[in-house]
Amino acid sequence: MIIELLLAFIFGVVVGGLGLYLTLRHIAGTKVKEAQELADKILDESRKEAQVQKKEFLLQAQDEMFRRKKELEQDFREREGELKKQETRLQEKEERLENKLEKVSQKESEVVHLEKTLIQRERDFTLKEERLEELTQTQQRRLQEISGLTVEEAKKRLMEELESQARYESAKTMRQIESETRESADRKAKLILATAIQRYAGEFVAEQTVSAVALPSEDMKGRIIGREGRNIRALEAATGVDLIIDDTPETVILSAYSPLRREVAKQALERLISDGRIHPARIEDIVKKVEQEMDVKLREWGEQATFDVGVHGIHPEIVRLLGQLRYRTSFSQNVLQHSLEVAFVCGIMAAELNLDVKKAKRAGLLHDIGKAVDHEVEGPHAAIGADLAKKYGESKDIVHAIAAHHEEVPPKSVLAVLVQAADGLSGARPGARKELLENYVKRLEDLESMATGMPGVTKAFAIQAGRELRVVVESDQVDDDRTFLLCNDLTKKIEQNLTYPGQIRVTVIREKRAVGYAK
Repeated sequence: MIIELLLAFIFGVVVGGLGLYLTLRHIAGTKVKEAQELADKILDESRKEAQVQKKEFLLQAQDEMFRRKKELEQDFREREGELKKQETRLQEKEERLENKLEKVSQKESEVVHLEKTLIQRERDFTLKEERLEELTQTQQRRLQEISGLTVEEAKKRLMEELESQARYESAKTMRQIESETRESADRKAKLILATAIQRYAGEFVAEQTVSAVALPSEDMKGRIIGREGRNIRALEAATGVDLIIDDTPETVILSAYSPLRREVAKQALERLISDGRIHPARIEDIVKKVEQEMDVKLREWGEQATFDVGVHGIHPEIVRLLGQLRYRTSFSQNVLQHSLEVAFVCGIMAAELNLDVKKAKRAGLLHDIGKAVDHEVEGPHAAIGADLAKKYGESKDIVHAIAAHHEEVPPKSVLAVLVQAADGLSGARPGARKELLENYVKRLEDLESMATGMPGVTKAFAIQAGRELRVVVESDQVDDDRTFLLCNDLTKKIEQNLTYPGQIRVTVIREKRAVGYAK
């Protein structure tokens, strides 16, 4: 019974599953058929739409081809027109070239004709020149026969006469020009110089070449000399100064041309004397220490000089060199004091002429800066100073004024002339400089002999310590105009051949006397 029920249940399940399967299969077939129909419908619509789009693309392509065809035709027509224009221009150029060729041919014919004409004229000119040469030679022979002079002699005599006449006329013109300008220019120059001199008050002290050091006792001389002279030799070697120990009581003389070395030696010797320890090693230490202290003092003195003059912005190395000028001399005149004098005088004259006073003072203060190193560098101190000023940033006007104050280069500015004048005033004032008696006498003799060697001069006298030269000429040989010319020639000759401080006045005297006797 149970088995039958179980079999019936299994049969029912199988039949139900088979029915379910057949039902599902029918539904699936129906769905597939519907999907197939939908796919066919979509494909038909796609084909129709593709056909429409294809027609539209074809129409657009035809429109684009038609448009491009029109553009190409338009471009072709424009290029064709341009080519026609170029062809027209080429034709016009060709016509112009043909016209030019015709003109060139005509010109060439004319040139050939002119060339033939010139050749003929050249032949005629050559013949005339030969004829003229023959006539000239004939005339020269006649002139030589008449005058008794050759051509060279006649040329020489004519040149001499022309030269003499030219010198005479130039002297006459120069005298006239100078007489016209002398009243105003000379008065103004003298006024400016006199004002500068009156407004400046300087010292009248000349430097010496020796210094004296006082000793506490005579025994100190022996200690300074040392055993076998080793101390004095060490001191002289370290300072470059000669020590003179003689019979002068309690005194040692230091001799040297360099005031800086003398000062270093003097301070070192005084410290050694006060210290009491005098031996070569101690001498070297003291001298080195004094030199270092002296370098500081040089800078202080240079700064003081710039402060006194009122100029600023000078390079520190230039300031140190200015301080070093305190121990340099020129004709026994202290160069730093001389530079200060020149700066003040330059400033006074610049103020009188309405020029830049500060620039004038600066140029005057630095004009002799080359003397601080001229014993170490070859060349004139003016050129050395100009190089130093240029190296340390001074302006072109200052550099030129320094270079030109002794006319190593010609002065090209008023500032350079002011520095020249102030330099001459400072060096020429009484007591500023001194020279040896032999040099002084030699300079006076040279002045007088130079003047008596000039033509027409009978006597010459150097007066006022060589500051003036008076020359007496023969009135029969030298007239008034030639007197002026002789004065100029003699002045130039003195400037070229003599070295002297300041300036020399040359006076030429021509006197005409008429003597008669009443009986």
